[in-house]
Amino acid sequence: MRVILLGPPGAGKGTQARHISGKFGIPHISTGDIFMKNITGETELGKKAKEYLDKGYLVPDEITIDLVINRIREDDAKNGYLLDGFPRNLNQGEVLFQTLEEMGDHLDAALLIDVPFEDIKERMEGRRICTSCGASYHIKFNPPEKEGVCSKCGHKLVQRRDDHVEAVEERLKVYEEHTKPLISFFRKKNLLVSVDGTKGIEEVTEIILDVLTEMDNKDNNE
Repeated sequence: MRVILLGPPGAGKGTQARHISGKFGIPHISTGDIFMKNITGETELGKKAKEYLDKGYLVPDEITIDLVINRIREDDAKNGYLLDGFPRNLNQGEVLFQTLEEMGDHLDAALLIDVPFEDIKERMEGRRICTSCGASYHIKFNPPEKEGVCSKCGHKLVQRRDDHVEAVEERLKVYEEHTKPLISFFRKKNLLVSVDGTKGIEEVTEIILDVLTEMDNKDNNE
């Protein structure tokens, strides 16, 4: 099972990625993890990526693409993988698709967790994180027992800087301009699978796993 995970920031991709990875026994591959691994390992691509990240710049597409392709060629990804945070734009998507074809490989699905922007804003602006244990809460949907205090360890809850209203709007703007066009791209490739992300987390998980399991069973029987 080779899956790309799409959706706006705050749609719950990270949560669902863990379930998908566990269900199908495939690695959850994120660009952040790839950057860190290569930078720590001081690979040539890692050194190039670090030069940009240290200056606060985005890593150019050509470096990011090479890092991802190298990652999916590793042994643990031979039977599949879940790409999270890549591709981030149409160019990355087109190059990835072309490169996989040249490798004799293919994607099984581009899974979109679809959540309206207004819902995203409410989710992210209401999110609170524990400064000690990292537990996550929401002032409306999952409030702590005591306001501003972690129910698990008793430490202070804070709002992450990128969850502030200005940051949320900027992140959604970037998604709208650069990442959202991938939805049409993968739809034209007959790879897009859209799931209503406004439902409860467990219900969304169940729907996703049912859809992907059906696809996997169909591929295995062909």
